[in-house]
Amino acid sequence: MTDLDQRIASVLRERAEGETDTHRLLRDSRALGRRRQLRRRAATGTALALVGVLGAVGVTGTDLTGLPGRLPWTAATPAVAAPVPPRADGAPAAATDPARIGTDPQVLHFGVDPAQARYLGWSASGAQVEEVRLEAVRGVPVRVQVTRSAEAFDGLYLENFPNDVATTPPRFDGAVREVRSPLRPAGSPAASTGGLVKAWQPVPGVYARAAMLGYDRDAFDRSVAALRWDEARRCVAPLRLTDLPPGATIGGCTVNVAGFPGGIDVELTLRRGESSTMWVRLQYAVAIAGSRTDGNRTVDGRPAYLYPDGDKLELLGIPKTHLIADFRWPGKGFTETDAATVLAGARVAKDLTRPETWD
Repeated sequence: MTDLDQRIASVLRERAEGETDTHRLLRDSRALGRRRQLRRRAATGTALALVGVLGAVGVTGTDLTGLPGRLPWTAATPAVAAPVPPRADGAPAAATDPARIGTDPQVLHFGVDPAQARYLGWSASGAQVEEVRLEAVRGVPVRVQVTRSAEAFDGLYLENFPNDVATTPPRFDGAVREVRSPLRPAGSPAASTGGLVKAWQPVPGVYARAAMLGYDRDAFDRSVAALRWDEARRCVAPLRLTDLPPGATIGGCTVNVAGFPGGIDVELTLRRGESSTMWVRLQYAVAIAGSRTDGNRTVDGRPAYLYPDGDKLELLGIPKTHLIADFRWPGKGFTETDAATVLAGARVAKDLTRPETWD
């Protein structure tokens, strides 16, 4: 699925009152999603691939929640406590060893005080950048990107902000900047968006940028104050990959729990060499109308479905869940056989709504 497909499915899962056939919607949106993805790639350069999944504008280009100041990844804020990534025992914190930031796709070298703010999601990678999404005030989310060098922000795109802010390396002076910009997405009336941005060095050798849509300065400051630089956390997820194709490694981990317990999104990125990438995505939602039954492949004796384009393989039979290996551009790296290997070794938590079972 494209990032647009994922956003549509995620919003429906969070907002729908009844069951939703996400397969039909994803098929209908695929063509539009491809065009949107190509435009984003041209604009973002070396930006993190997963940033668009968790912090982008929806189909109409407006805030999908319809509420000022909310980012799309928090369309529904449940009353129950969201999962908290467990401490990574033995891993150094950002304040202790900044050089370790963005070197381990399984570890976040900073955290959030759960007594002050709620985790909405987290992302770790071996490509210099770590990210957390949080809210200290209900319904007012803040996104924080952390690197070990100022240069790492060169090309690190910031969604929904004007280009001079979104693509220009920030000044790490600690100032909170108010950004306003007209946004006229194709096919929709003119709208305005903007928000608050802060870039600073919380400790020497650590470079951070916080951003939110909207102008609630108190909520923004409280979210920033909830960050903790003296701890490390594991990028835990309700999905583990126990069998990888030859030469492949896990290069990224992203978890979205903004809709928890009604919805969870996970994306694990596999890399082989410099140009081969596979995304393994788990999407759980109480609104999913059930699993596809018309499999056209088998994976380790279980039914699976190869999508018509021949670049995505879904393992069937997991209630309320889609588990898909996207090995896009099969002629340039990973293949259907590789995807089958990964899915055969995939382990999904027995109860996705109980984070203590995720390990």
